[in-house]
Amino acid sequence: MPFDLKRYLRERKETVDTYLMEYLSRPVYPVKLHEAMKYSLFAGGKRIRPILCIAAYEACGGEAEHILPQASAIELIHTYSLIHDDLPAMDDDDLRRGKPTSHKVFGEAMAILAGDALLTEAFVMFTQNRVFDAQNLIDALRELAEAAGPFGMVGGQAEDIISENKEPDPKTLHFIHTHKTGALIRASITIAPILAGAPRDYFDGLSAYGEKVGLAFQIVDDILDVVGEEDKLGKKTGSDKDRGKITYPALYGLERSKAAAEELIMEAIHAIEKIERKDGPLKAIAEYILERME
Repeated sequence: MPFDLKRYLRERKETVDTYLMEYLSRPVYPVKLHEAMKYSLFAGGKRIRPILCIAAYEACGGEAEHILPQASAIELIHTYSLIHDDLPAMDDDDLRRGKPTSHKVFGEAMAILAGDALLTEAFVMFTQNRVFDAQNLIDALRELAEAAGPFGMVGGQAEDIISENKEPDPKTLHFIHTHKTGALIRASITIAPILAGAPRDYFDGLSAYGEKVGLAFQIVDDILDVVGEEDKLGKKTGSDKDRGKITYPALYGLERSKAAAEELIMEAIHAIEKIERKDGPLKAIAEYILERME
């Protein structure tokens, strides 16, 4: 019987959403800050990063409920990055997931603070621990923090801004994509074997998988910005070109970009052949990323 990815994604998303709702149910003062935090966090989204984290932990023999706080914390960091990415000083977007962006609803200052609050609260959430070895938790926390900071996502975002309207080159493009998007996706996966205390070959295989999937995910996003439909994506298309962003289609064209994404997904699946069964969720999610282009 083939793996039911839709059911898996739906069930894991519901689990993550329930945890996030319960965690953020305690009131925060000022109320406006709490509203802004929840507005963006629950404005849609597939929860791919926490689901990848859970799937990787399950591949290491763990139970989903044990890693739920750590997986959910990743979504807080991802949401903070989207809020700040949409700001007028950065990408200046009015829509995110089909809804007005945070600064359009709450103003720029409150949007910045909501992002700050989500980022910092993520590390409080991450330390909720009932089962993990303390040193493993510290190591996983360091892995996540590095992926989110200047050596990861923030560094990629900075280079993305610096490189606007400049002649595109492969080295810069690779740096932006593997850091701005790829680093957090990779860390979503690599914290699982760290927390599970899995053998080194598990970490290496899952790390390779995360690196390939993270880059493929951004290449597909680049492609969808060219050929995607706004009502399905929930955001304006063509914005990368309008802002002079360095993208795979701009540098290599659509066909070569599609081929690159397909090759990366094949390499990702190969990297986990000895870790996950042939019909497991990690393989199915990797293939699902490619299906977004269709």
